Amino acid sequence: MNIGLFTDTYFPQINGVATSVHTLADALRQRGHNVYIFTPKDPHAPPAQGDDVIAMPSLPFILLPNYRMGLVYSPRALNQISHLHLDIVHTQTEFPLGIFGKLLSSVKKLPMVHTYHTMYEDYVHYIGRGYIVTPAMAKEFSRLFCNSASAVVAPTEKAKRFLEKYGVTKPIEVIPTGIDTSLFCKNNFSFEDTMELKASLGLSPYTPVILSVGRVAKEKSIDVILRALPKLFEKIPQARMVIVGDGPERGNLESIAKELDIAHKVLFIGAKPWSEIGKYYQIGTVFCSASVSETQGLTFAEAMAGGIPVVAKQDESIESIIENNKTGLLFQTQEDLIEKLYMLLSTPSLQKRLSEASFLKMQSLSVEAFAQNMEALYEKTIQLYRPEPIYQHIAKQSISASVKAAKGIYKLPKTIVKKGRKGLIYLPMFHKNSISKMEKSDKDA
Repeated sequence: MNIGLFTDTYFPQINGVATSVHTLADALRQRGHNVYIFTPKDPHAPPAQGDDVIAMPSLPFILLPNYRMGLVYSPRALNQISHLHLDIVHTQTEFPLGIFGKLLSSVKKLPMVHTYHTMYEDYVHYIGRGYIVTPAMAKEFSRLFCNSASAVVAPTEKAKRFLEKYGVTKPIEVIPTGIDTSLFCKNNFSFEDTMELKASLGLSPYTPVILSVGRVAKEKSIDVILRALPKLFEKIPQARMVIVGDGPERGNLESIAKELDIAHKVLFIGAKPWSEIGKYYQIGTVFCSASVSETQGLTFAEAMAGGIPVVAKQDESIESIIENNKTGLLFQTQEDLIEKLYMLLSTPSLQKRLSEASFLKMQSLSVEAFAQNMEALYEKTIQLYRPEPIYQHIAKQSISASVKAAKGIYKLPKTIVKKGRKGLIYLPMFHKNSISKMEKSDKDA
């Protein structure tokens, strides 16, 4: 098959979506498929190797400075796409590149699969602190976009239940993202290299380390962990917390650490290249997260694959991989968190037991199963697909409802999002002439 993956975030950005897309693309290629990744062009990224990563024109995303926002329509990219003879479109985002993938699937009459990675109701604080875009608006937009796909992928049962509550009526398949355990397995990292890395951070070989890896953002609730540390440090004064990653909440968290008088024991070391992430997990005595905004929680799985015991806030998103006191420790309150961290950091036998159990658990979450399940879904979707009219609007809902949802999410003026003459919601780049060019390009191909 010729497969197009459309994502608003990709390497060198390090996050769950980028990791999932990269893992899926590599695994599908190993199964003999041609996979093309469409993503916003990042001026700071090294040039893409080969023709399988197609960088779309982009602009900086004001709300998240480290991210780029794709310009929905690019004649050059469209010309490339016309000669790829895609069999299926797989969108990994509901925003610019996802919209581009949706319109492309309509114009070229291709089936579209959509993976719902993000619980957007937990992210509306980025836009006017939740006053411009409300959780209800985020749910409505998610419903509209998912219902515009031929099939929907949810990484966990939690995500599937949420989508069903939103009113998504398209078939939803639960397919967890696979983990390449070889990237994190402790056997791939020498003790000497790990000790050298700890020393470079000012840590002794025996320093107990509470580790956080991932985007430093409000919804990750890292502040919950920081506020538990003063009491923990009273019990284990030699312990330290290391935060690997960067993001919009870093400055606020640094201020919180100073207010709590623990700044000298909390290390913010910034984002690290994906190729090096595995070795950073190895400096952790325990991996800790209080986030409940995950759809799957890949960093939990990565830590477990590296044999690092996990302390996590109890949540549906991780119930399939973390069982309390068997493959990790779950907490609910701050006092509970302090108790679980102290118990784990001060009990080597518990560390060993949870480490071994969590590593074995991750062997079942294989990349091969991930690719095989997605391949089967593609084949079924292609077989059942019935082309819809090119001008079918985004979710078979009333045009007014769709326009209202799009305007609410993007907060765009009427000149940017408006009702097309034949029912298509479009940006200026998607006016009648652009659609004609797309149709002509499709015929030429």
